[in-house]
Amino acid sequence: MANHKATKKDVRQADKRRDRNRYYGKTTRNAVRDLREIKVQKEASEKLPEIASMIDKLAKKGIIHKNKASNLKRKLAKRVNTLAK
Repeated sequence: MANHKATKKDVRQADKRRDRNRYYGKTTRNAVRDLREIKVQKEASEKLPEIASMIDKLAKKGIIHKNKASNLKRKLAKRVNTLAK
């Protein structure tokens, strides 16, 4: 366990950051899952920019890697574009 005051504070801050990052990550994963379940292209294409923005924010904050974000967005866009109209 930490003995210095600053180290204890750093541990508290890291806990808060981890909880916040887990929340944002899980929320985004749920949104991606919901988008994949949509079967209508018009509806899915309306949701895609919102979810792409969420993914970009995760990459910007370092929660996920930028290449993972790119791959996720590419796969989602491909899926939305191949849906029946």
